[in-house]
This record gives sequence, structure tokens and C-alpha cells, in this order.
Amino acid sequence: MKKNALIWLACAGLILFIGCAGEAEHGNDHDAEADHSHGAEADHAPDAAHGEGEHDHDGPTAAAAIESKNDSGMTGTATFSSGHDEVTMTLSIQGATPGEHAFHLHEIGDCSAPDGTSAGGHWNPTAQDHGKWGGEAFHLGDVGNLVVGDDGTATLTVSTKLWSIGTGDDNDVIGRAVIVHAGVDDFTSQPTGAAGGRIGCGVIQPAD
Repeated sequence: MKKNALIWLACAGLILFIGCAGEAEHGNDHDAEADHSHGAEADHAPDAAHGEGEHDHDGPTAAAAIESKNDSGMTGTATFSSGHDEVTMTLSIQGATPGEHAFHLHEIGDCSAPDGTSAGGHWNPTAQDHGKWGGEAFHLGDVGNLVVGDDGTATLTVSTKLWSIGTGDDNDVIGRAVIVHAGVDDFTSQPTGAAGGRIGCGVIQPAD
């Protein structure tokens, strides 16, 4: 009887070990998916948001409803939250053509023009050349590229300490425009990265 009990406990321990191993493996898969959700071009943008801090923003918030431009049919949203001296932006779009698209913050919060040109040029309060975020020179609006899937959707979350929300300072995102472009930012061509026409535009406004 004692021998059978030991065998049963050993089997139970093995089952428990396998269950825990499976749980850990699943957790690793989840982390990989979370990293992938930031998009292949996350290194061209502010730091990809991750860890506990991404859920701990208790400062001012803002949002932009992105409307279609140039008859692209693309729409989306951009939300901005702040805390711990950083701003996190989550951009979600749908109805876009699959592949890479540049997205930037532009100087003027005006999306009235059918082609989005009313938003002006890239937001560039530091008067730098256009470039790759984190490089030798770049605009504060030079966020980067995102990859749209075959279903026409994309989501990207990025964080940076270089923006603020509602401060009235030169780095305040309020009153700027989120622009999604038809092409890819090459991070070299001046002053726009040869990103092509504007297929989406949204004005960043306080969300509080």
C-alpha cells in the first residue's frame, strides 16, 4: 500500500512539473507576441513600451481620431498617456494597404485639407534635420514606420521622455497632428524621408 502511495505521489509530482513547465513556456510565448505586436520597425521609433510602467501612467492624456485622406479609406486612433516623465503613444489603424507605412507628428493640428497638407510639415521644435529617432539628428515628430498586415490593420505602442502632454512647452504634443503616409520613411531624404502622400490625419487633443 505504501509502495503504491509513493508511486502515486511521484506521478503527481511529475504531472505538476509538466504543468508548470507548460505554464512557463506559454508565458514566454506571450512575451514574444507582445514584443512582436510593437512591429518590426519599433527600433526606428521611441522605445517600445514594456514592463509594469506601461500600465502606470497617471498624468495627462490625449487622443487623436485619424480620418482618411486622399481617399485612402484608412482610419484609426492614437492615444497618449503620461507618467514617470515619459509619454506613451498607442497607434491603431485599419483599412490601410498591407506593408510598411511611415507615421509622423506634424506641426499643425489641422486636418481640414483633403490631402492632409493643412497639418504642415513635421513637428520640429528643435530645428533638426529629418532622420531616424535616436540618431544624430531627427525631428520630435520623426516617429518611424509601422507594418500593416494583410487584413489592413496595425498597432504600435512606443514611449519616450522627449514628449510631454498639456505642459505648453515646446515638446507638448497637444495641438499637433498624427499623419500616416502612403510610403516608407527612408530616414535620409530631407525634409520628410520620402514617405509619400498623406493617407490619414488626426489632431491630438486633451482627453481628460
